[in-house]
Amino acid sequence: MARLTIERVSKKFGATATAAVDDVSLTVGDGEFVAILGPSGCGKTTLLRLVAGFETVDDGEIRFGDVVASGRGHHVPPERRGVGIVFQNYALWPHMDVAGNVGYPLAVRGFKRRERADKVAAALDLIGLAGLGRRRIAELSGGQRQRVALARCLVMEPALVLLDEPLANLDMHLRASMLDEFDEFHRRTGATMLYVTHDQGEAMALADRIAVMEAGRIVQAAAPHAIYREPATEAAARFVGRCGLVPAHVAGPFRDGRVPVRLSDGTVLTARAAAAQPAGPALLCLRPEDLRLATEGEAGFRAIVRRATYQGGHIAVELAPEMHPDALLLMHSDPGSAPEPGSPVRLAAADGWVVPRAF
Repeated sequence: MARLTIERVSKKFGATATAAVDDVSLTVGDGEFVAILGPSGCGKTTLLRLVAGFETVDDGEIRFGDVVASGRGHHVPPERRGVGIVFQNYALWPHMDVAGNVGYPLAVRGFKRRERADKVAAALDLIGLAGLGRRRIAELSGGQRQRVALARCLVMEPALVLLDEPLANLDMHLRASMLDEFDEFHRRTGATMLYVTHDQGEAMALADRIAVMEAGRIVQAAAPHAIYREPATEAAARFVGRCGLVPAHVAGPFRDGRVPVRLSDGTVLTARAAAAQPAGPALLCLRPEDLRLATEGEAGFRAIVRRATYQGGHIAVELAPEMHPDALLLMHSDPGSAPEPGSPVRLAAADGWVVPRAF
């Protein structure tokens, strides 16, 4: 019963408004961890609220297993969906101690005090807060408060867990620690998890699959490595990882997973592409690891170094190709051999991915 099916779901706020969620379909399998990734305003939180039951759908259907939770003329209220939710702002009761907050859902459901205490203790032990049941919420750090929110979700033993930007209010170090907590939580419980975030690092670290949203639609849903190496749209390419996009022309037939690609300055490179990629205008996605300085006689294209930034083990070099100065490429260089800002260079592309161009 943990399988989540979202089928052609749409939601507008106001008769003339643009759809916040527009004809979205997504299936999350039993025990799968799926991240909904996208910028602010893309519709990802609205989609989560539709699944939770806080909003009603205008069109389409949401099912838990084979049971319809939302559809036109049908709406199961949030308290009857059996879904666990972890919010961005924790949503903890300040007048209750830790045990009171964690045990609140059980008290509402009529669990006896002894059983409630046992379940609360087990949940606190699982997330590393054993012995802190009597602590006040105001006495906890941000990371501890997020753990309390996670324990409150865990104590209900939900088959489906929804997480809405749960790490947005934590600093970098606490965020890294909580990523481990969520990963362990998923491993131990086997719950189906839907995780909303604008942070690609969180999505890449945790999810079995990532669904990238833009303007109310899911533009690609795939494993993290597939979205990074083979983005299906310009939006997915720009939002996941650092990617420079250069206008190009697919110039020849598809062979062994690669096609010849001609840049506007006449340079011809070979790049990976989908088997259905047609000849004609496209975009070439170049990741930092794809680029290096060209050697004498090697095929390459000219660029100008815009900036070089020290980042510990390497220098991040930002470059503008002369043929498309508005495009921005990124290359990693060793600290001792990075080109100076303002200098002209020739770049060779060891790899690249052809992205279909929208018109």
